[in-house]
Amino acid sequence: MAFEKKVALAGSHRDVMHGATQSRPIDKNEIISATIVLRRRSSVEPLESYAFSDPHNVRRHTREEFGVAHGAHPADIQVIEAFAHEYGLTIVQSSPARRSVVLSGTAENMQHAFGVTLHHYESPKGGYRGRTGAVMVPEELQHIVTAVLGLDNRPVARPHVRVSAKQANESLTPAEVSKLYNYPASGTGAGQTIGILELGGGYKTSDLSTYFKAQGRKAPTVKSVSVDGGVNKPGTDPDSDAEVMLDIEVAASVAPGATIVVYFAPNTDQGFVDGITTAVQDTTNKPSVLSISWGGPEDQWTQQSADAMLQAVTDAAAVGVTVTAAAGDNGSDDGVGDGALHVDLPACLPPVLACGGTKLSTADNKISGEVVWNELASNEGATGGGVSKLYAIPSYQASAGVPVQPETNFAGRGVPDVSGDADPVTGYQVRVDGKNQVIGGTSAVAPLWAGLIAVLNHALGQSIGFAQPVIYSFGSSVFRDITSGNNGYWKAGTGWDACTGLGSPDGTALLSALTQTGTQAAGK
Repeated sequence: MAFEKKVALAGSHRDVMHGATQSRPIDKNEIISATIVLRRRSSVEPLESYAFSDPHNVRRHTREEFGVAHGAHPADIQVIEAFAHEYGLTIVQSSPARRSVVLSGTAENMQHAFGVTLHHYESPKGGYRGRTGAVMVPEELQHIVTAVLGLDNRPVARPHVRVSAKQANESLTPAEVSKLYNYPASGTGAGQTIGILELGGGYKTSDLSTYFKAQGRKAPTVKSVSVDGGVNKPGTDPDSDAEVMLDIEVAASVAPGATIVVYFAPNTDQGFVDGITTAVQDTTNKPSVLSISWGGPEDQWTQQSADAMLQAVTDAAAVGVTVTAAAGDNGSDDGVGDGALHVDLPACLPPVLACGGTKLSTADNKISGEVVWNELASNEGATGGGVSKLYAIPSYQASAGVPVQPETNFAGRGVPDVSGDADPVTGYQVRVDGKNQVIGGTSAVAPLWAGLIAVLNHALGQSIGFAQPVIYSFGSSVFRDITSGNNGYWKAGTGWDACTGLGSPDGTALLSALTQTGTQAAGK
């Protein structure tokens, strides 16, 4: 019999979630879905080769080309098919481009196939099906499988959205925020598709119609895509609904010509990874930007999950998709509460444009002041940010002055890259579940920047894609440098800092600099 001798899959070790206890044994007939992530058939080029620094000579693939060059090898998929047959598992979906095979089967067969023992747990974050220890895979799979996701379905992320308990007298519409940040009038995002990843909640078309009519704008075209059974389901969780509506209403307001596609996935490592890969390799809707407002502390992910996320967003860079992600709403410890410093994932992944938060003050329709968002003293949140303990400082930050991580002395990736208005006290006017609300958080900044990228793509006539190398080269010339405030441990200062990154945008200046980059490159 093949597939008998098993070894531990690297990076798959799991502990019980903090505060969780076993509640009941697993039903051996319970049906479980798991995603097997496979190795690339060939190595990808260095990340920097996908940058926009020379738009006339940028090395990118179409989605179809990338699938052929760097997707899973057909022979590897055939091995998985044989393995599934051996253990009575069904192949639900197989995608060479996404390098994934989704298997379904009974708990009994899944436990036997992967050498795990599953239980149901109760935790402060709700019930989940979990495992401890490592996933075991047959020796034949050891070198072709990089992750097995979904056996454990604990929640891995939270929405980085904040609803203020205070009277928000200084709130703004998203369109007003974009005007304050001087978004270029020469682009509307027409012809662009903004993908938005959601791990819960939903939207009501009637709310969107009412909201945009009140703004004097045409309602956007919004589509939804189901991933791993996730669906548009408003009315079950107010925070998740607030996240979904905030993301759509901000992105569509600042890029009114763009199409919005919302990818709904379960809040699990399987759902998160599959949601990103589905959007990145979506040959029907073809998003040029993907906005993510969910995340969790980088050191609370398994290594296999974090590696799968990194591969997914690297794939995005390779096909010219910009990924924006919220840096978190709980200050320099990312809400862990252990007295240590933490940064949020996926914001800390080097290919991702990490978005921090500011507190924006206005007078006479102009910005009168802007500081780091920090309302921790009143339990109203603060921007995330810091230095990664897992990911080395990328080349685009080599001259940015990112300090070492003070607890480990590791030269890590600095978070965030950019920032924007996030304080819920001076937040965004949105509509959620039939009610007008004011909402903030770095959740608002990810779609704010996603919308700006779509506008820039439209104006430039091409996708920026992996943006950090070129925007770091521009420095303060295209940003409002935020030099006042802190997020707990880290303080703002001149240039890049671990609260607001390079600063908040001057959209027209950024377009001008990008256009000049292209002109200079063409004249070489």
